[in-house]
Amino acid sequence: MSEVVIGIDIGGTNTVYGFVNKNGECLFDGAISTNAKDSAENLFERLFSKIRTDMSSNNAFTNLIGIGIGAPNANYYRGTVEQPPNLNWGTVNVIEIVKKYFDVPVAITNDANAAAIGEMQFGAAKEYKDFIVITLGTGLGSGIVSNGKLIYGHDGFAGEIGHVCVIPNGRECGCGRKGCLETYASASGIKRTVFELLANSNLPSLLRDTSFNDLSSKLIFEAASNDDEIAKKAFEYTGAILGKALADAVHYTSPKAIILFGGLAAAGEFIFAPTKKSFEESLLNIFKNKIEILPSALTEGNAAVLGAAALILNELDIVPQTTKEVAQWDLM
Repeated sequence: MSEVVIGIDIGGTNTVYGFVNKNGECLFDGAISTNAKDSAENLFERLFSKIRTDMSSNNAFTNLIGIGIGAPNANYYRGTVEQPPNLNWGTVNVIEIVKKYFDVPVAITNDANAAAIGEMQFGAAKEYKDFIVITLGTGLGSGIVSNGKLIYGHDGFAGEIGHVCVIPNGRECGCGRKGCLETYASASGIKRTVFELLANSNLPSLLRDTSFNDLSSKLIFEAASNDDEIAKKAFEYTGAILGKALADAVHYTSPKAIILFGGLAAAGEFIFAPTKKSFEESLLNIFKNKIEILPSALTEGNAAVLGAAALILNELDIVPQTTKEVAQWDLM
């Protein structure tokens, strides 16, 4: 019976989980709706009920040694999620809730920090000590690694690139501020851009008959792939804003690479090309043509789960030897 950990990624729309072994292989995964308007207790009751069903049907998953969680506004030091902009939770101690269901070690961090740890252990950042991971999901998260160490700051909340103001008095954000990067460069942000473009243009579009609630970044990508001008303009606008914001971030930590992770990044060159163009145009000369913008190298479909699993594996000091030789860091 092999030892496994559970990696959990809590998003504004869906919560995904998976059983992961010590080598970073996801043996089984699943998902439930987050139901963002409901309480954290409701989510974890539904989630662990499903996980227990999975475990009872597969004895290979019964030797559980830890749980890692990535969540918005998660505080690694306190084990809490505090005022997440896309969830109606307030402040909750997630580790205390999880311990009601499983008496194993539990670690939680910002979902983007978990992604950064996952990229360092299993993905595109194995050879880097200075990099930034940007998660492009319902919102925009970031995990910043400098000199091989994940930056948490004094209170556990460092790395909120998604809430840098990119357009003064711009779009209203779930955090209560206006003009935050994630209101433009995220799955929800590009939806808003599409509807603004539709309202301000008479161009024909495959997206005109799609309601806002039914629209998704995947549908926008499919429309762009079919040469839809509105969809292509939405990606260009999104990439232009994202690239400039990433250039500003470079000026603080001088990373070797920036890794784009999440659903919107799956649009490939539609998002990467305008982002790279704007990025290079916005950089200080001493940084130009030095920094790669890369897609995540974590297994497609399991990337967020692997990131959360990597968090708890690291806490348990269980890291593949090949990774330990390259990346040593102190999460504290």
